[in-house]
Amino acid sequence: MVRKIRKAAVVGSGVMGGGIAALLASAGIKTVMLDIVPFDLSDEEKKDPAARNRIVKAGYDHLLTIQPALLMQPKDIDLISIGNLEDDFDQLADCDWIVEVVVENLKIKQDLFARIDKIRRAGSIVSSNTSGIPLKAMSEGLSADFRKHFLGTHFFNPVRYMHLLEIIPGQETAPEILAFMADFGERIMGKGIVWAKDTPNFVGNRIGVQGMVKTMQLMVSEDLSVTEVDALFGPAMGRPKTAMFKTADLVGLDTLGHVARNSYDLVNDESEKKDFILPDFFDQMIEKKMLGKKTQGGFYKTELTPEWKKIRKVLNPATMAYEDWHKAEFPCLAAAKKAKTPAEKLQAIVYGDDKGAVFAWKAVADQLIYSANRIPEISDTVVEIDNAMKWGYNFEMGPFETWDAIGVKQSVAKMENDGLTVPEKVTQMLAAGVESFYKTEDGKRFFYDFDSKAYQEIAVSASNISLAALKGAGGRVKSCASASLVDLGDGVFCCEFHTKMNALNAEIIQFLNESMDYVEENGVGLVIGNQAGGMPGAFSAGADLVQVGTAARENRLEEVDAMIKSLHEVVQRETYSPFPVVAAPYGLALGGGCEVCLAADRIVSHAELYMGLVEIGVGLLPAGGGCKNLWKRAVTTIPANVTDVDLAKYFIPTFMSIATAKVSMSAAEARANGFLGPNDRIVFNRDLLIGEAKKEVLRMVDQGYAPPVKRPLKVLGAAAEGMVNGEIFNMLSAGFVTEHDAFLARRIATVIAGGDVRTNSEIDEDVILSLERAAFVDFLKEEKTLARIENMLKTGKPLRN
Repeated sequence: MVRKIRKAAVVGSGVMGGGIAALLASAGIKTVMLDIVPFDLSDEEKKDPAARNRIVKAGYDHLLTIQPALLMQPKDIDLISIGNLEDDFDQLADCDWIVEVVVENLKIKQDLFARIDKIRRAGSIVSSNTSGIPLKAMSEGLSADFRKHFLGTHFFNPVRYMHLLEIIPGQETAPEILAFMADFGERIMGKGIVWAKDTPNFVGNRIGVQGMVKTMQLMVSEDLSVTEVDALFGPAMGRPKTAMFKTADLVGLDTLGHVARNSYDLVNDESEKKDFILPDFFDQMIEKKMLGKKTQGGFYKTELTPEWKKIRKVLNPATMAYEDWHKAEFPCLAAAKKAKTPAEKLQAIVYGDDKGAVFAWKAVADQLIYSANRIPEISDTVVEIDNAMKWGYNFEMGPFETWDAIGVKQSVAKMENDGLTVPEKVTQMLAAGVESFYKTEDGKRFFYDFDSKAYQEIAVSASNISLAALKGAGGRVKSCASASLVDLGDGVFCCEFHTKMNALNAEIIQFLNESMDYVEENGVGLVIGNQAGGMPGAFSAGADLVQVGTAARENRLEEVDAMIKSLHEVVQRETYSPFPVVAAPYGLALGGGCEVCLAADRIVSHAELYMGLVEIGVGLLPAGGGCKNLWKRAVTTIPANVTDVDLAKYFIPTFMSIATAKVSMSAAEARANGFLGPNDRIVFNRDLLIGEAKKEVLRMVDQGYAPPVKRPLKVLGAAAEGMVNGEIFNMLSAGFVTEHDAFLARRIATVIAGGDVRTNSEIDEDVILSLERAAFVDFLKEEKTLARIENMLKTGKPLRN
């Protein structure tokens, strides 16, 4: 029997339950969401199905309004049906997977699972999203078939955006069930799988919350402020911009406090319990309902002046009063800012000698030692702990990768000099001559295994291709300052950008051309993709505005014209090369980054795709073939035998996407907006994106790839001007656009329409490309466009002028 999940059930419709249901629905899986009948119904309401479903309906409705969205697109809600645990419990009988997401109360969970055991189909999978209650206790006394198919599946919130899924085997869970759920979680739900043991708070929260509580304790003893701690434990240390205390505000102090107290109650080692004792100020914040974002104030809050100016406030834990926020500075942070690599930044901080550096060293050293001491208690390898912190807390490096970055030998010597007890397993590793937890050989990554006292290869999916590992093994065949060409094997190569935000510049344009020369001579196909960090990350945030803006200010517009002409040649070559070209975007794919994708034979996109042609925001238009290719994608879907077509119905959506700088909030939405076509693919797991793009190249080759034939494009022509003038007039009157926006939009409409030609004329693609190029150069002659470019470079925000 081939196991499949055609229908799933989520029991619990709160934030986490709703998030899991939304992700399942967005992955195309029919999902039933159940919750309890309200306790406070009147006798009349007890007969009313709507009243009985009030709780689950509120959770369902929340999915349609919550921001950021948990559904990939609103219509995914159609795959979710709702009910209650009294009237609709029998719906669980035909579900392939039932996931429990109810209140963290052992008795409630035991009673629920006992009911499920009686109704579930034999062989169906049941899991709990508990964050800490032992699986053994929850499944005690249940049938053998239930226990064989029972496991823990611990998602992190918000479910759509957090990569981590901890899978916790029960004592009797069948190996094939664990393997199936790991594969389903990775491929279908897009998660990074961490194997955890049935221990308090599993891996991510055990390590993460210990680190947060210990840092708070040290903040008090070392007399640092909230702002100073967040400055140290933010991007400078490879942590998210939300650092520690903003993260706590987002999670909710009540949630953080619950996990900390749960760990304190359940860990056995008395010395370890001390790590989970929250400072007095934290308890006071809980009492005063200063819970973070959910109560409009936690460690941080925003106040409005009478003039509606926002003022950031930060809590002083010593006085429990809010104070004005001021940027924190330390010499070690200044040194880290000058450092080039993440490892050098970390070293600048932890090996500094100022107050901030001393504090950071104590906090980091404690977490490294704590993490090492948790093996094999909570997981068997360093890999699981590192991945849990990267995927669940958005760290750039996990504890053991951090240890490698600061130097294991050097840091251990400092720990011992400070009187800290270094775990014996680590000192034995050093004594054996092993000075790092990870190494890369022949494009494969290895970790040091404490049990076997040897390096073991990290097992990953065949589609999980690491460009960094391939380059480390000599797989880089060409490179320049802005890009590299990497050999993916089997004749497929990857053109990888590595500028800031992977912005396109003249060097990348030239390198793309050289890469296609190389592939034409030596390969079978090309992937355009990269693996830059961050969430959501940037495939390419557009063109290098510094290069364009500087050339315009210095009146070197002939250089811009030449660069656009070169870009047109490259994107046209992408489309018509004798080998397949597959773009693999994720995260931000804006402006020129979007245009590179539109020109490819196929797009294999990550589900989290923020794609759009946004050039109007800086006073320009898409001039890398974007106007032509978005229009082309719209009209080439029309069957050849349909001759009487109202092109206006296709023109207006295309025009509005460009004129309003419309950006998709997911790959599914990008498809609905016309940026992805029916043959393009969506991959939920970004780790697999390059591998899946490579597969797509090989599939096209295997099917006997032939380049598309260049044919004339049917265009709307002169009729476009009158059509858009009405739209523009209405938007101007309503104050939605400025006069400069209107000026730009009219010219953009002319470009998309193919110029002043008859309606339904067929023209060469190059005509639209020429119109694009001319308009782009003309726009750069406008002072208001130059002001928009300068404002974007200065503030990172669009200027409306």
